[in-house]
Amino acid sequence: MTGEQLKGSLYIALKDLRMYYLKPPNLSWGIMFPIVMALAFILRNPAGIHDLASGLIAMSILFAATSAEAIVIVFERRTKTFERLLLAPLSLQAILFGKVIGGVLFGFFISSVFLVGSVIFLGVTWTNTVFLLGALVLSAFVFSAFGTLMSVSVKEIFDAMTLANFFRFPMIFLCGVFIPVSALPAVLQPVAYVLPLTYSVDLIRFYVTGSYDVVPPLIAAGVLALYTAVLFYLSRVILQWRIAK
Repeated sequence: MTGEQLKGSLYIALKDLRMYYLKPPNLSWGIMFPIVMALAFILRNPAGIHDLASGLIAMSILFAATSAEAIVIVFERRTKTFERLLLAPLSLQAILFGKVIGGVLFGFFISSVFLVGSVIFLGVTWTNTVFLLGALVLSAFVFSAFGTLMSVSVKEIFDAMTLANFFRFPMIFLCGVFIPVSALPAVLQPVAYVLPLTYSVDLIRFYVTGSYDVVPPLIAAGVLALYTAVLFYLSRVILQWRIAK
């Protein structure tokens, strides 16, 4: 994309942040749900607080980046406002990228809140700030692209949320957020290996605890980058097909 296309994408992202993300329901959903889930496991096993931090941060990115991303495009298509973007001198790829960037910025913001909270309340430390922040950004790209795919795949907002939750809730129990993937029953581990949250948790865990559960950080980062590219490509193809119908 050219510089003008990227500039247009950024304006779309800022518009989405103002109109959809920075609203009380999204802020509460992105913050309160991970906290409530974490408290349930902390009360059960207070000794595992530090191990839980990386999973909590990854889960906050998942829910924050998809909180509005999963419904933005389907909502705008229902209200006929998405057509205004199609009339702009922007490619469909630039428009979608702007939508993804909105989710990335919000996901990174919420995960940063959880990162600071983990330091204050859980005494968490990390080994490399730059790489940890990079892991947060990469994870936010994956889950924002995932939300975009959900949004372009359906026609109704309710269907988008149902489809997103169909994947999100199993992920938080299968991807190492609360229970390490290596500790899961053997029959469930292959499922965890194909879910992106597994690699997000492992990548963040490495920079928080200095160890990983499934794969080394370089491989985890590569898998997340691949997921981002595939999810974005599928979103563009599906949206282009729906527009042409």
